[in-house]
Amino acid sequence: MSSRLARSAGVISIATMASRLLGVVRETVVASLFGASGGPAMDAFNVAFRVPNLVRDLFAEGAMTAAFVPTFTRTLVTQGRDAAWRLGNLVINALLIVTGALVVIGIIFAEPITRLMAWGDKFRAVPGKLELTTQLTRIMMPFLPTIAVAVAMMGMLNSLHRFFVPALSPAMFNVATIVCAFVVVPYMPAIGLPPIAGIAIAAVLGGVGQILVQWPSLAKEGFRYRPILDFKDPGVREILRLMGPGTLGLAAVQINVVINTALASTQEQGAVSFLQYAFRLMYLPIGLFGVSIASAALPDISRQAGEEDKSAMRGTIASGLRMMLMLNVPATIGLIVLAQPIVEFLLQYRAFTSHDTAATAAALMFYAPGLIGYSAVKIASPSFYALGEARTPVIVSMASVGLNLVLNIMLVGVMGYRGLALGTAISALFNAAMLLYFLQERLGGLEGRRISIVFTKILAASALMGVAAYFAAAWLNGMLPGDGWYLRGVRVFTAIGAGVSVLLISARLLGIGELSLAINRVLRRITRR
Repeated sequence: MSSRLARSAGVISIATMASRLLGVVRETVVASLFGASGGPAMDAFNVAFRVPNLVRDLFAEGAMTAAFVPTFTRTLVTQGRDAAWRLGNLVINALLIVTGALVVIGIIFAEPITRLMAWGDKFRAVPGKLELTTQLTRIMMPFLPTIAVAVAMMGMLNSLHRFFVPALSPAMFNVATIVCAFVVVPYMPAIGLPPIAGIAIAAVLGGVGQILVQWPSLAKEGFRYRPILDFKDPGVREILRLMGPGTLGLAAVQINVVINTALASTQEQGAVSFLQYAFRLMYLPIGLFGVSIASAALPDISRQAGEEDKSAMRGTIASGLRMMLMLNVPATIGLIVLAQPIVEFLLQYRAFTSHDTAATAAALMFYAPGLIGYSAVKIASPSFYALGEARTPVIVSMASVGLNLVLNIMLVGVMGYRGLALGTAISALFNAAMLLYFLQERLGGLEGRRISIVFTKILAASALMGVAAYFAAAWLNGMLPGDGWYLRGVRVFTAIGAGVSVLLISARLLGIGELSLAINRVLRRITRR
């Protein structure tokens, strides 16, 4: 099972890596055009995109997947493909109706929604900033139905063990943004819109692209769209039953980000953008490792839950957690140690200043400890829904949101926007720890001793990696000064290479065989592709 999970996660990691790397290019392009603290455009865009992006994250990597995949998989196994395709059509049409209604509501009430998201006096004090945010919110609301359909398609393909195309589909959002940045943005003033509106239009086009890229694979499997609707269908009712509390159970991270956005609007201009840039950079390893491992494990966990095979579930979940730790603990240390050179290399061009770099790097350092918590939740929370148990993750999620709110209100007064990043990271770790505690109680254990040993060893190896990367970066700054992108690239990648080399050597000396297994699986998949 561990070998199969590693293979599936490797396939997803390759596709996700392509998407996330394009995401980095997207951030670089947008940052170079609009910066962070030099004007209101990026703060306005980030606040405006928070509403559709919140729903996107809940659907794409949350409640929709957790509720739909187990139900669709069970229908596929017990009733066959025809019944499963019917369920898929019912769900897609139901989502179109619900999200279509949300689009209308969002467009009509865009102004009060915007005021709720950005209630800080410093945000509203900038002339035209609130009005620009409202305008961008209305432009991006149609993103919701496109992403809802794309996620339903992703769930069907994952249930059929087709992982590559669904994992690659989010890249369409990045491609659309990059293209629109060069093709659409320059022409916005000619039609009476601000340049940043071109990036808002790109978001909608990116959602459409995610549907189009998955449709051929799904059609090849036999799916045909039918305009049917039946809210009384047992499968649809089961999905809705799980999605209601499921949305709350998986919403902790995204609600925390919304809280951060509101509190960041009380800080200096650019604070919202500093946090958003840092969070997206931190999300790169989550997408590569956390989401990949969770997506590969969920169909097996769902099937094992349906068969009431708790022993197999324990093995699959424990294997996923070990793999997640082996990849995300080093990533956490690396982001903390190399935050400044990473942000400098990726974002500091044209409108993105050295001040923006320092501020974003500070936020990234405080976000990074939550990386392990975010990734663990993506394995633990869907496991409860596979078991048909929604209450526990809901309670834990709400406790996490409450903790985050208290921490952020306390820390923002002491540390500014950096305290918002730290409070979010602590609440993510709390969320993961509590979910895993109750999950191991539910399943009679999760191979805790083995996981603890792996964690201790990989933490030690990662600490040595961090020391090596830190001193390598400091030495390279003295040996290769300069602001050219190629010099920045040489410095950051050489420092990363030095750290990874020490990590691999330390892992071998400490006997962490699973690290080599995970890396080899991914590398073999890359070379095959």
